Amino acid sequence: MKKTVLNLSLLFIIGSIVLLLFSCNRSASSDKSVKDLPPGTHAVSVIEVLQTRSYTYLQVLENNNKYWIAVALREAKPGDVLYFTDALEMKDFESKDLNRTFPLIYFVQDPSDSPNPQERMTTGRKRLGKISDISVETAVGGITLETLFQDRKKYENSTIKVRGIVVKVNNNIMGKNWIHLQDGTGFDDQFDLTITTNDQAKPGDTITAEGTLLLNKDFGSGYYYDILIENATISDIQVPSTETKL
Repeated sequence: MKKTVLNLSLLFIIGSIVLLLFSCNRSASSDKSVKDLPPGTHAVSVIEVLQTRSYTYLQVLENNNKYWIAVALREAKPGDVLYFTDALEMKDFESKDLNRTFPLIYFVQDPSDSPNPQERMTTGRKRLGKISDISVETAVGGITLETLFQDRKKYENSTIKVRGIVVKVNNNIMGKNWIHLQDGTGFDDQFDLTITTNDQAKPGDTITAEGTLLLNKDFGSGYYYDILIENATISDIQVPSTETKL
C-alpha cells in the first residue's frame, strides 16, 4: 500500500514538472512570436464575437489588455488570432445594429490571419472599410458625401465643402498631406473621399474641408483618383477628448 502511494506521489510530481516545463516553453514561444512580429503589427486573440449586417465586432486580448475592435463582416470565433497594423480609434461609438455604445473601439482596416506583410492585403492602394454607424452633422453651406458621389459632375471644378471623420492620413507625399474622410453616407459603393491639403489632421478628428473637386485625376506612379478634393483648407477641427494608443 505504501509503495502504491509513493508511486502515485512520484507520478504526480513528474506530471507537475512536465506541465510546468510545457507552460514555460509555451510562454517563451509566445514571447518570441510577439518579438518577431513586423514593426507596428498587433497580434490579438479573439475572446467574444458579435455579428451584425456590416461589421463583426470582436473583443480581443493583446498583452493582457482587453479591448474591442470592429472589422468588415467575416467569420470569427473565440480563440482565433488576428493581426493588423491599421486601426481607427473611436470613442463613445454607438452601434445602431447592436443598440450598444462602446466607450472605446478600434475600426481595423487590414485584419489578417497572417503576420507576414507579404500575405496581407497590400495589392495597390488599400480600400478602406466603411464606418456605417457614424453620424456627422453637415457643414453649413456644405454637402454630404452621398450628395457629392451621386452628382459629382455637377460639382466638378467647383469649390465644395464637406465635413466628416478622418479615417486615414498620409503626410508629406508629393508635397501634400493626403486625408481620407467619411461621414457615414455614400452612394454606389463609394463612401470614402480623399483630400489633399497643407493643413494637419489626425485619424479620429472630425473636420470641415473646403477645396476644389477634381474628377479622374492621375498623378502617375499608380496614384489615380476618380474623385478628389485638391488643395483643401481644414477648419472646425473636433478632436477626441483623450488620446489612447494601442
